[in-house]
Amino acid sequence: MSEAKVTILGCGSAKPTKTTSPSAQLVDIGDKRFLVDCGEGVILTMQKLGIKTGRLYNIFISHLHGDHCFGLIGLLTTLGMLKRTQPMHIYAQPDLEKLLQPLLDYHANDRQYDVIFHPINPRKHEVIFEDRTVSVETIPLKHGVPTCGFLFKETKRVKKEDGSFEYVTTKRYAYCSDTQYSEKIVPIIEGVEALYHESTFLNEHGARSKEVKHSTAAEAATIAKKANVGKLILGHYSARVEDHNLFLQEAQPIFDNCVLAEEHLTFDIGD
Repeated sequence: MSEAKVTILGCGSAKPTKTTSPSAQLVDIGDKRFLVDCGEGVILTMQKLGIKTGRLYNIFISHLHGDHCFGLIGLLTTLGMLKRTQPMHIYAQPDLEKLLQPLLDYHANDRQYDVIFHPINPRKHEVIFEDRTVSVETIPLKHGVPTCGFLFKETKRVKKEDGSFEYVTTKRYAYCSDTQYSEKIVPIIEGVEALYHESTFLNEHGARSKEVKHSTAAEAATIAKKANVGKLILGHYSARVEDHNLFLQEAQPIFDNCVLAEEHLTFDIGD
């Protein structure tokens, strides 16, 4: 069975800081690599970490706020300069194609690979990607614009007692950013091995959190506890909080097995 892991490329919120970049993650699962969100500068971060793009064929965008998608044109134009020939698939709400296609036509019209858009409905829980080793489902979230998270499931072919085969889920990873507190996601993420849930604010910013439809660290921990997840990864930190340990201090009394997302860290899924 392949190693399942998530690498944090960016864990900040809308305003970049000296220690955080906008949202982006690489999910390696089922012998495949997926990019989840693509904040500004993602291609630079990947190059600094020595991450090659040859295994990257699918990108999932949670919503169209700039800190989750402004890095796409830089990534896609760079892939063109690297003489990529394999197609890139992008899963997002339909408006992304309308916004990105003119930039591709202007800045990367000589690229040798296709960018294929797959429109999704952020308000619906459904499978949007599936092959023999991985499936990806949407997780409807509550934010200021249509937003969804993503549930990655690794599957394995196993032999039954009667000699036939079946596919069983072995590892699951849920990505939930950006969203206000919502228990509606609990049945979808129930029992996942690892959950990334935004924790933009501290308890003292509760009013602001509700106003802009984000979550506090304590609320993220409450969701993790109710969903009985294995591990909680906190992230999407507000620029107003310099000490990220404060998020951990508010989350751990509610859900003990939580960690802080930090730039360039890699977490195992299932350990």
